[in-house]
Amino acid sequence: MNNGIVNRLFLVALLFVCTDLCGQNVQIKTNLLYDATATINIGSECRLGRRWSLDLSGSYNGWKLGGDRKWKHWLVQPEGRYWFGSAFKGHYVGVHLHGGQMNLGHVGFGDHALREHYRQGWFYGCGVGYGYQWSLSRNWRMEVGLGLGYTRFDYDEYGCSICGGRLGEGSKNYWGVTRISLSVIYSL
Repeated sequence: MNNGIVNRLFLVALLFVCTDLCGQNVQIKTNLLYDATATINIGSECRLGRRWSLDLSGSYNGWKLGGDRKWKHWLVQPEGRYWFGSAFKGHYVGVHLHGGQMNLGHVGFGDHALREHYRQGWFYGCGVGYGYQWSLSRNWRMEVGLGLGYTRFDYDEYGCSICGGRLGEGSKNYWGVTRISLSVIYSL
């Protein structure tokens, strides 16, 4: 199925889920850890019931790091959350999905090939998370969260960023941290 069609269907489904929301049931947030890496990000969370909520976050980094280094990507990450108290207060556990696209290369971490080459492709996965949210004032809140899970990377590998010479294709399976946040939140 075409990715554009899937995206439109997801947005329509999300609109139907959120039709009965009122102000105290919606939050807008930004992850300060992503902000620290110049990754543009925004999230929204809506209460689905007394102890349930749905968080939808997205991020984008389209900048070159300097020289030949690249860390370009975009990411969408929905998470269903169960709150031990009432929604938006205290501890929660969640289940999340994630997917996006990447264009990485010549960065000083990861496997050896990523230090020497460029990888361009898709990633997707899922995980479980834990977090805590607290109030700063009537409308402002903070949240910390950590998710662990699985990510699959499917990519083409290149020798340089502009020469276009494809060296091959590959895939990697990753188990570990799939979500980390220190978020500032505004409750509508």
